[in-house]
Amino acid sequence: MPSATPSATARPTETPQPTSTPSPTNAPPTPTPAPTATHTPTPIPAATATPVRARPTQPAPQVAAFHYVFPVRSEGKISYGRFHHDYPAADIFCPIGSQFVAPTDGVVDFVSREDLWDPGTDDPAVRGGLSVAIVGDDGVRYYGSHLSQVADGIEPGVRVSAGQLLGLTGKSGNAESTDPHLHFGISHPTTPDDWQVRRGEIPPYNYLRAWQRGEDMTPKLP
Repeated sequence: MPSATPSATARPTETPQPTSTPSPTNAPPTPTPAPTATHTPTPIPAATATPVRARPTQPAPQVAAFHYVFPVRSEGKISYGRFHHDYPAADIFCPIGSQFVAPTDGVVDFVSREDLWDPGTDDPAVRGGLSVAIVGDDGVRYYGSHLSQVADGIEPGVRVSAGQLLGLTGKSGNAESTDPHLHFGISHPTTPDDWQVRRGEIPPYNYLRAWQRGEDMTPKLP
């Protein structure tokens, strides 16, 4: 009887070793970048404007509306007083032949080239003898009398300028027995025969003084 073939002895099954789980790689930590120092400019405070005090506006110098000159030009002595005798006027004493000039711009209003005064009748309307009156652009009437001559071209309605020759001083009219002078009257405009107004309504003294100083002072009528 055949002998039995020994059976192969089965190898014990190897128990698989547990696979070691690779430990996680400890990678070096990524360096955190250092914070970059940001330069923040220090704010410069805005310059505060120093308030400038505005200068007060200076008023424009007032310009006189009318120009005036003293009514007599002479190389000799001139004199006059503050007061006239019985009504407001001025007797401007000066040598015969002194110039009577327009005290301001205006229009000739009245001219007397003939001396009609008679001491026997003493008519007040003709006491001035040779005389000239103008009405200024300021609305005032200016009267000069006792002239020795009226300037050529001076007639009613003629326009004249301040300082323009109107006549020469003298002793006509009732001034024949007095020192030579120009009778100077300031009044409202009036008619030539209104001798009580034309001879003078206000004292000229302050205005004459101002005009001599070169001041343009306009007469104030009542």
